[in-house]
Amino acid sequence: MPKTGAEGNKESKPLYACGLDAAVDVVGGKWKPMILWALYAGKVLRFGELRRHISGISEKVLIQQLRELETDGIVHREVYREVPPKVEYSLTDLGESLNAALIPLGLWGDEHMRQLVANRQGKCDKVTGGPTGKVA
Repeated sequence: MPKTGAEGNKESKPLYACGLDAAVDVVGGKWKPMILWALYAGKVLRFGELRRHISGISEKVLIQQLRELETDGIVHREVYREVPPKVEYSLTDLGESLNAALIPLGLWGDEHMRQLVANRQGKCDKVTGGPTGKVA
């Protein structure tokens, strides 16, 4: 059943136009795929461990992205009642299935990374569209 608009009534416009729209909404942005991959590789990670796995992410952004992923049911947050406080993050079954869907996308990126970098740096052959060989 598709989500409905902000009011939640059935007469509202659906929140998503299609499945791809829903999936991109969940993983959209620079950091969410990196968070998912770190949790996939590490299985269960504390906040500091996650931050060390994801170079360049600020504490504020990591908190925000984790909250969104938790709201979407992708990430599970486990709070332990101890001193000092201990919080662990892991993928839910839904998160595991999302990572499985992202693996082919990562493979595509691996295969085409050189050309993508060349395109971004303006170092692609105007005829073939491929790298000119100037990329390090």
